[in-house]
Amino acid sequence: MLTRRRFLLAGGALPLAARARVDYPTVTPRPLVFPRDHGAHPDYRIEWWYLTGWLDAQPPLGFQVTFFRMRTPIDPSNPSRFAAHQLVIAHAAIADPARGALLHDQRIARAGFGVARAEEGDTDIELDRWTLRRRADGVYESAIRARGFTLRFAATPTQPLLLQGAAGFSRKGPKPEQASYYYSQPQLRVDAELTRDGRALRAGGIAWLDHEWSSTLLDPDAAGWDWIGVNLDDGAALTAFQIRRRDAGPRVYAYAALRAAGSVHVQVFAPDEVRFEPLARWTSPRTRATYPVAQRIAVGARAFETRPLFEDQELDSRASAGAVYWEGASTLLESGRAVGRGYLEMTGYAAPMRL
Repeated sequence: MLTRRRFLLAGGALPLAARARVDYPTVTPRPLVFPRDHGAHPDYRIEWWYLTGWLDAQPPLGFQVTFFRMRTPIDPSNPSRFAAHQLVIAHAAIADPARGALLHDQRIARAGFGVARAEEGDTDIELDRWTLRRRADGVYESAIRARGFTLRFAATPTQPLLLQGAAGFSRKGPKPEQASYYYSQPQLRVDAELTRDGRALRAGGIAWLDHEWSSTLLDPDAAGWDWIGVNLDDGAALTAFQIRRRDAGPRVYAYAALRAAGSVHVQVFAPDEVRFEPLARWTSPRTRATYPVAQRIAVGARAFETRPLFEDQELDSRASAGAVYWEGASTLLESGRAVGRGYLEMTGYAAPMRL
């Protein structure tokens, strides 16, 4: 999601002489147009393509591949080929309960020079030979040669796109400009090959893709967010998030959307219909951050619980995006019974997010 949802890099790292007043466009309600809106939107401050899933192995494995595009505050009139007007960032992780911690790698580069790019016409992103692209038939393909593993997969849509919020206009706070354009592609059927320690594993699975772009996401009082995207076993799709305040006061915002199996209708829930309650906490031995790794999430009249594949799914992206957060493969339960699989993301627990 907001993720993704995780970027503080360009502004603070640039010398003052390189910065300029950059007029980032504001997110306002408009129809999303495809395939154009599958591609990059370079005028906006931040954008991400976030793909998470489960592989049907023994034991089951989680995987995450995320590409970010960031427009920096460098003077747009600077003609130098070396001016980092756009940054491309990527994370990849494997969640293996037998290992007990994420196997993770990351990349960052300025766009250009044949190293990094994010195309505008459709999803087609490359960073240091890591790739994510959408074929003409709608299938997503990715190839990641990371430190400690290689992951290749095809992710085939089985359902229509899910437009979040109001037809893709997704509020993130009380002010109109605190919003993003946001859609999801749930229930992706995955065919993957994962290589570790010289051994290749072929496995099917299920995945979820989020694509989101914005110029202003978080309220100044926000610390971070808790977010889930879950493929339910019956074919339904559930999204929910809350944006937490830095102090102990009321949340900044909350949202949930549920699409039933076989339906094109998306049921959107008001902030007061969405509640997150910690059930179990885990403290990182590295950062000392404490995360509510299992949560009860009430959405309207329904109550779900998340259960992590394992506790230590903390992801340290300080070498690229600059944040530490928890990004975990999780099972969804309802009335004590497992009903789905997805990912829980929690930011702002190690330090408040700065976007």
